[in-house]
Amino acid sequence: MKNYLIKNAQLVNRGHIETCDVFIKNGRIHKIDKNIVTPTNVTEIEANGKYLLPGIIDDQVHFREPGFTYKADIYTESRAAVAGGVTSFMEMPNTNPATLTQQLLEEKFQLGAQKSMANFSFFMGASNDNLEEVLKTNPQNVCGVKAFMGSSTGNMLVDNPVTLDNLFSKCEMLIATHCEDEKTIQTNLKIWEKRFGQDVPAAEHPHIRSAESCLLSSTLAVGLAKKYGTRLHVLHLTTKDELSLFDNSKPLKEKQI
Repeated sequence: MKNYLIKNAQLVNRGHIETCDVFIKNGRIHKIDKNIVTPTNVTEIEANGKYLLPGIIDDQVHFREPGFTYKADIYTESRAAVAGGVTSFMEMPNTNPATLTQQLLEEKFQLGAQKSMANFSFFMGASNDNLEEVLKTNPQNVCGVKAFMGSSTGNMLVDNPVTLDNLFSKCEMLIATHCEDEKTIQTNLKIWEKRFGQDVPAAEHPHIRSAESCLLSSTLAVGLAKKYGTRLHVLHLTTKDELSLFDNSKPLKEKQI
């Protein structure tokens, strides 16, 4: 692993811009200071006053591998990410096959090691019937567990109350949720299919996956997280009403991890 010294950069960090040098040793930032003397066996990069910004961490990406590589794959999307300043990504499990077993998760990590241009981790996927596999997940290298509380591709729905209760009470990792109430979705879908048949216009999507469905599901997820002390990340909030669910209060009890 090469060592680098970036000289005379306009360093953007925590709301300030300052001319600094940055010494990167063994892949990590080792020192930030003015006028660092170049050590031996170090590649020096003269920034000439260009801006140097922290790398972005993208915690929700869909790189479509395996199964949908005609759209994109880990190499093409990580390359685009790095070009845009994203240095680390966390990729979702709704691929084909869905990442619902430890073996499939490990295969993704192997693909990442071979093809990714950026730092990476992959979410373990949850379903209504793979809790045992989920609980085997290693929190040391896996960023979290993804639970689609509203239906997604394949067998990636977690709407069984018993499963959800077990997941939130037993999982010691961060749980990232896609919050839409499946019962509300299916009720709404039947209404619009009765009107349009199987070819429901895309414009009716917000009526099917409605604001009500989002609020119901987010409320459930937050309630379970507070009950069991679970680390929860609700992805892509849809409605302003959901914002009231979140504050800085601690859960009723915290898990010891």
